[in-house]
Amino acid sequence: MSNTLIAPSILAADFANLQRDIEMINNSEADWFHIDIMDGVFVPNISFGMPVLEAISRHAKKNIDVHLMIVDPDRYIKTFAILGANILTVHYEACTHLHRTLQAIKAEGMKAGIALNPHTNVDLLEDVINDIDMVCLMSVNPGFGGQSFIENTYTKIERLKALIIRKNASTIIEIDGGVTDKNAKQLVDAGANVLVAGNFVFKAKNPTQTIADMKKITSI
Repeated sequence: MSNTLIAPSILAADFANLQRDIEMINNSEADWFHIDIMDGVFVPNISFGMPVLEAISRHAKKNIDVHLMIVDPDRYIKTFAILGANILTVHYEACTHLHRTLQAIKAEGMKAGIALNPHTNVDLLEDVINDIDMVCLMSVNPGFGGQSFIENTYTKIERLKALIIRKNASTIIEIDGGVTDKNAKQLVDAGANVLVAGNFVFKAKNPTQTIADMKKITSI
């Protein structure tokens, strides 16, 4: 995929003006909505759950990329499909039977994503890479927005890209955490296909322009 996808993270939106921010994404050059579901157990934070996702789904005109930072995600796979998730990403660290979880996500008609925490080695995906539609590399420790970017991520992308090529897989790579206009180009050059941006987009004076600028930077 030569065209980099931009996925603004709703975790950084203004929850008191959620519909306004959803419309902003709808009318911008962004490609996906990135939605973090946190349970306060797998990560030390609670974000939002099913009712908020349902409300977003009603208004969203673009693909919904749901990132589950929860324990035992298998319980909710069917629910998230019903609520409108197009891509469902679960954490490698939260899945005991990863292959079965991937199959269950696909059986509900969604794309299957696997997220890796910063300390988790990409080589652990070798046996299932051909079953994964997207790998989400956490470039910060998951749980909170606004953290600074972990520099080792570039090397990790390159190693993951090499694994995908070696296995002749069609898996795409998403980067989540600390993405800005300062590192976007370098991430894409290393092999990233999807960039999740939270605070960088929503705290900008002009979020729509910020998204357009990121699209431009990453397409050069």
